[in-house]
Amino acid sequence: MRIVATNPDQTQAVGKKLAALLQPGDLILLAGDLGAGKTTFTKGLALGLGIKRNIKSPTFTLIREYKEGRLPLYHMDVYRLEDGGAEDLGLEEYFNGDGVSVVEWASFIPEELPAEYLEIRLNKDETDDNKRYIDFNAQGKHYEKLVAKLAE
Repeated sequence: MRIVATNPDQTQAVGKKLAALLQPGDLILLAGDLGAGKTTFTKGLALGLGIKRNIKSPTFTLIREYKEGRLPLYHMDVYRLEDGGAEDLGLEEYFNGDGVSVVEWASFIPEELPAEYLEIRLNKDETDDNKRYIDFNAQGKHYEKLVAKLAE
Protein backbone atom coordinates (compact mmCIF):
# COMPACT_ATOMS: atom_id res chain seq x y z
CA MET A 1 0.00 0.00 0.00
CA ARG A 2 1.17 3.53 -0.75
CA ILE A 3 0.00 6.81 0.76
CA VAL A 4 1.08 10.17 -0.64
CA ALA A 5 1.55 12.96 1.90
CA THR A 6 1.96 16.48 0.56
CA ASN A 7 3.23 18.07 3.79
CA PRO A 8 4.65 17.11 7.21
CA ASP A 9 1.23 17.40 8.89
CA GLN A 10 -0.15 14.74 6.56
CA THR A 11 2.84 12.48 7.29
CA GLN A 12 2.09 12.86 11.00
CA ALA A 13 -1.61 12.18 10.38
CA VAL A 14 -0.78 8.83 8.76
CA GLY A 15 1.29 7.89 11.82
CA LYS A 16 -1.54 8.98 14.11
CA LYS A 17 -4.05 6.86 12.22
CA LEU A 18 -1.77 3.83 12.35
CA ALA A 19 -1.25 4.27 16.11
CA ALA A 20 -4.95 3.60 16.76
CA LEU A 21 -4.47 0.09 15.32
CA LEU A 22 -1.28 -0.86 17.16
CA GLN A 23 -1.02 -3.49 19.89
CA PRO A 24 1.64 -4.38 22.47
CA GLY A 25 4.64 -6.02 20.82
CA ASP A 26 4.11 -4.43 17.41
CA LEU A 27 7.31 -3.68 15.50
CA ILE A 28 7.57 -0.94 12.92
CA LEU A 29 10.69 -0.48 10.82
CA LEU A 30 11.11 2.96 9.28
CA ALA A 31 13.27 3.27 6.18
CA GLY A 32 14.19 6.28 4.10
CA ASP A 33 16.98 8.72 3.43
CA LEU A 34 17.99 11.42 5.91
CA GLY A 35 15.22 14.00 6.01
CA ALA A 36 12.62 11.67 4.51
CA GLY A 37 10.27 12.09 7.47
CA LYS A 38 10.95 9.12 9.74
CA THR A 39 10.90 11.19 12.93
CA THR A 40 7.92 13.21 11.67
CA PHE A 41 6.05 9.94 11.14
CA THR A 42 7.04 8.79 14.64
CA LYS A 43 5.70 12.06 16.09
CA GLY A 44 2.34 11.16 14.55
CA LEU A 45 2.49 7.67 16.06
CA ALA A 46 3.21 9.20 19.47
CA LEU A 47 0.28 11.61 19.18
CA GLY A 48 -1.99 8.73 18.22
CA LEU A 49 -0.83 6.80 21.28
CA GLY A 50 -1.59 9.78 23.53
CA ILE A 51 2.03 10.77 24.15
CA LYS A 52 2.30 14.51 24.70
CA ARG A 53 6.09 14.83 25.08
CA ASN A 54 8.20 16.16 22.23
CA ILE A 55 9.56 13.31 20.12
CA LYS A 56 13.23 13.66 19.24
CA SER A 57 15.35 11.55 16.94
CA PRO A 58 17.30 9.00 19.02
CA THR A 59 20.35 9.21 16.75
CA PHE A 60 22.84 9.75 19.57
CA THR A 61 21.00 7.94 22.40
CA LEU A 62 20.00 4.93 20.22
CA ILE A 63 16.74 4.34 22.15
CA ARG A 64 14.19 6.80 23.55
CA GLU A 65 11.36 5.50 25.71
CA TYR A 66 7.98 7.23 26.00
CA LYS A 67 5.77 5.44 28.51
CA GLU A 68 2.90 7.83 29.16
CA GLY A 69 0.58 6.87 26.26
CA ARG A 70 -1.98 4.14 25.64
CA LEU A 71 1.02 1.94 24.87
CA PRO A 72 4.69 2.65 25.56
CA LEU A 73 6.65 3.78 22.51
CA TYR A 74 10.24 2.66 22.07
CA HIS A 75 11.88 4.77 19.36
CA MET A 76 15.21 3.42 18.15
CA ASP A 77 17.76 4.69 15.67
CA VAL A 78 20.37 2.03 14.96
CA TYR A 79 22.25 3.92 12.25
CA ARG A 80 25.36 4.08 14.44
CA LEU A 81 25.33 0.28 14.75
CA GLU A 82 26.24 -0.37 11.12
CA ASP A 83 29.51 -1.86 12.37
CA GLY A 84 27.81 -4.09 14.98
CA GLY A 85 26.92 -3.98 18.64
CA ALA A 86 23.14 -4.46 18.44
CA GLU A 87 23.26 -7.76 20.32
CA ASP A 88 24.19 -5.83 23.50
CA LEU A 89 21.09 -3.61 23.45
CA GLY A 90 18.51 -6.22 24.46
CA LEU A 91 16.30 -5.41 21.49
CA GLU A 92 14.38 -8.68 21.83
CA GLU A 93 13.02 -7.47 25.18
CA TYR A 94 11.62 -4.38 23.48
CA PHE A 95 10.27 -6.31 20.50
CA ASN A 96 8.47 -8.79 22.77
CA GLY A 97 7.46 -6.23 25.38
CA ASP A 98 4.43 -4.24 26.34
CA GLY A 99 4.84 -1.41 23.86
CA VAL A 100 5.36 -0.48 20.24
CA SER A 101 8.91 -0.53 18.90
CA VAL A 102 9.85 1.82 16.06
CA VAL A 103 13.27 1.17 14.52
CA GLU A 104 14.97 3.54 12.11
CA TRP A 105 17.74 2.14 9.91
CA ALA A 106 16.82 -1.49 10.70
CA SER A 107 18.81 -2.62 7.65
CA PHE A 108 21.88 -2.41 9.92
CA ILE A 109 20.54 -5.07 12.33
CA PRO A 110 18.84 -7.75 10.18
CA GLU A 111 20.02 -10.57 12.45
CA GLU A 112 18.25 -8.97 15.44
CA LEU A 113 14.82 -8.67 13.76
CA PRO A 114 11.98 -11.15 14.23
CA ALA A 115 10.34 -12.71 11.16
CA GLU A 116 7.23 -10.50 11.36
CA TYR A 117 7.12 -6.70 11.30
CA LEU A 118 5.73 -3.74 9.39
CA GLU A 119 8.24 -1.88 7.25
CA ILE A 120 7.31 1.66 6.30
CA ARG A 121 9.46 3.32 3.66
CA LEU A 122 9.33 7.09 3.29
CA ASN A 123 10.65 8.62 0.08
CA LYS A 124 10.91 12.27 -0.86
CA ASP A 125 9.47 13.44 -4.15
CA GLU A 126 12.20 14.60 -6.53
CA THR A 127 10.43 17.83 -7.47
CA ASP A 128 8.37 18.74 -4.38
CA ASP A 129 10.41 18.89 -1.16
CA ASN A 130 7.30 18.56 1.06
CA LYS A 131 5.79 15.55 -0.72
CA ARG A 132 6.42 12.05 0.65
CA TYR A 133 5.56 8.60 -0.64
CA ILE A 134 4.80 6.31 2.29
CA ASP A 135 4.97 2.64 1.34
CA PHE A 136 3.83 -0.16 3.66
CA ASN A 137 5.39 -3.62 3.46
CA ALA A 138 3.81 -6.12 5.86
CA GLN A 139 5.76 -9.20 6.92
CA GLY A 140 3.33 -11.66 8.51
CA LYS A 141 -0.43 -12.07 8.74
CA HIS A 142 -0.84 -9.75 11.74
CA TYR A 143 0.76 -6.89 9.84
CA GLU A 144 -1.11 -7.70 6.63
CA LYS A 145 -4.37 -7.32 8.59
CA LEU A 146 -3.10 -4.10 10.15
CA VAL A 147 -2.31 -2.58 6.75
CA ALA A 148 -5.71 -3.70 5.40
CA LYS A 149 -7.44 -1.93 8.31
CA LEU A 150 -5.35 1.20 7.71
CA ALA A 151 -6.38 1.17 4.04
CA GLU A 152 -10.11 1.18 4.92
